[in-house]
Amino acid sequence: MRYRYVFMAGLGVGFVLGARAGRERYEQLAKLARKAADSPAVQQAAGAIHAQATGLAKSTRSKLAEQVPRLAGAARGKVDAARQERGAARDANGRTAADGQGPHTTAPGRRGEAPA
Repeated sequence: MRYRYVFMAGLGVGFVLGARAGRERYEQLAKLARKAADSPAVQQAAGAIHAQATGLAKSTRSKLAEQVPRLAGAARGKVDAARQERGAARDANGRTAADGQGPHTTAPGRRGEAPA
């Protein structure tokens, strides 16, 4: 909560100072920002950053393309191992597929008796 109050106070101070500076100061700052953006040095730096970002994206994409099939195979192997460890295979409803000898072979309330 403290950070929210500090942020709101800073926002208020900035608003007041901005209002006192007026439209003329705003136009001066905007003109300075446009001049800096149009500067050849800034344009060159932006191009270099763009080229680096593109190279990193391509590198990351190729590394992921190599890793995903391997990771998917490992995950599939772990799922299969967990299923085997769990015991008998179960059908879509969670019942054991093996000859009815699962945990729910008796009717509710009738212990020890086979279902009819």
